[in-house]
Amino acid sequence: MPGVLHLRGTVVLDDHHEVGDVWVVGDRLTFERPATAPDATIEGWVLPGLVDVHCHIGLAADGPVDDATAEKQAVADRDSGVLLIRDAGSPADTRWVHARPDLPRLIRSGHHLARPKRYLRHYGRELASVDDLPTAVREEALLGDGWVKLVADWIDRDLGADGDLRPLWPDDVLRRAVAVAHDEGARVTAHTFAAEAVDPLLDAGVDCLEHACGATPEQVARIAAAGIPVTATLLQVGRFEDIAAQADGRYPRFAARMRGLHAHRYDQVRDLYDAGVPVLVGTDAGGTIGHGNIADEATEMARAGIPARDVVAAASWRTRAWLGADGIAEGTSADVVVYDRDPRTDVEALREPVAVILRGVRYA
Repeated sequence: MPGVLHLRGTVVLDDHHEVGDVWVVGDRLTFERPATAPDATIEGWVLPGLVDVHCHIGLAADGPVDDATAEKQAVADRDSGVLLIRDAGSPADTRWVHARPDLPRLIRSGHHLARPKRYLRHYGRELASVDDLPTAVREEALLGDGWVKLVADWIDRDLGADGDLRPLWPDDVLRRAVAVAHDEGARVTAHTFAAEAVDPLLDAGVDCLEHACGATPEQVARIAAAGIPVTATLLQVGRFEDIAAQADGRYPRFAARMRGLHAHRYDQVRDLYDAGVPVLVGTDAGGTIGHGNIADEATEMARAGIPARDVVAAASWRTRAWLGADGIAEGTSADVVVYDRDPRTDVEALREPVAVILRGVRYA
């Protein structure tokens, strides 16, 4: 049950502000020392709860999972320090997570929107006609939590040996669909591996890009100028060599493309960062990647050359602000993670939280 905790050391509020103490009273944070003696004092570096901005609660390799399995996924994320998740598409109905105070806060995007045979089986909502996209976007916007997820490109197997990544939607339909989402007060994010899909997405006014590992230098400049964040998902892109090996022989063009994206992955992420693109932290957990791996994704981003301070900010307070979620402030929910050393100088510290506190309850 929530009680009183004293968190002492370095309390990181944002990029420019720190304090020395904060208290957890019930399920809230306060900077004023309470009259009640604390049940415990925890020392270290205190950060707003981590954010996995590309995660799939309710999804496994073969498609949707039952609630018990989805719960285990969410608990693994929570225990890693992830207390806020933007679910980037799920075939399972996970609205029940909102009622569970012991599970991370969840911002749902509804179903992935794709075409028949143009995405992973049992993962997305497959639209029979491209013209159905605006209507489907409106429906998913009303069912989700302010986000809609589009699959913008995927391999076209109908081309046989020439099969390669190709956009799924005509440009005019894409523009109408994004406008519909915005009219409903929702933002749109889009899966894209291929350069061919990036310009139409930018022209349509998309709000975020997932992966964007094929964006050209000119497109990177456009993304930066528009201020659109990109979720790097380096754990996922790191699997592209395996995906290419599975495609060898049958889809040689696709295999070569995936190998090129894999080889260029660290340079691509560093180029996005150097251009001024906000690079977000998302594990792409669900499907074939396990949950609770935020530290692995952060390590990959640091390996790409993004400074630890910016990786940690993107995994915490900056992305919370972008999503409209509270950080550490007077009276906000006590959703914090404590470390025994400063993750802003060593991202490996993210692997070993001293304490994980969600809604005032300590779970680690």
